Amino acid sequence: MSETGSNALDNLLDGYRRFRDTGWTPHRARWAQLREGQQPEVMIIACSDSRVDPTQIFDTDPGEMFVVRNVAALVPPFETSPGHHGVSAALEFAVQVLKVKEIVVMGHGMCGGCKAALTQELHGTEPGEGGFIADWIALLDEAREPVAAQYGTEGRPAERQMEQAAVKVSLDNLMTFPCIRRKVRDGDLSLRGAFFAISDGVLHLMDNETGEFGPVA
Repeated sequence: MSETGSNALDNLLDGYRRFRDTGWTPHRARWAQLREGQQPEVMIIACSDSRVDPTQIFDTDPGEMFVVRNVAALVPPFETSPGHHGVSAALEFAVQVLKVKEIVVMGHGMCGGCKAALTQELHGTEPGEGGFIADWIALLDEAREPVAAQYGTEGRPAERQMEQAAVKVSLDNLMTFPCIRRKVRDGDLSLRGAFFAISDGVLHLMDNETGEFGPVA
């Protein structure tokens, strides 16, 4: 193991020890309750980016949110083709088993996946050399076209538009799942879009009527 890797692990273990002292031991009753099962009311779909941890942003305790994170916080459309459908499996579990009442798709500023979707810099690369990412963010190809046409493919205004467009793509794709569509129709499930700006730490919520994102006071 390299010295850098060793130091990184040491930092994690130091954090674990702090957690045992301040996060687990004083709240053993809560952990005992969680041992029996989980009942989160909210599912968060967020980016894998290390700077946007939903539990930190929303300051939640264990058991409050069911979280799925992937590159660019994307939800693929419902499909039944062979393959390993990780996000779809998580959605099915959250909606059908845990019966969450809300799904929040949270994009964020300075998203590398959205930037790559906008610039198409990974287009044509081989799997393992960027091809897996390129295939994944191709989910944004259609949404990219109007963004690129109006804002170009470089600079923060274009990137921010792409980041927020990605949230809308995921929200639209959520509605292709029959179980989600049914629960939304029956009033048992709500879908919300959100955007966290890394530059100023402000969370924005999407207005479901206008599609515009506004800061949370």
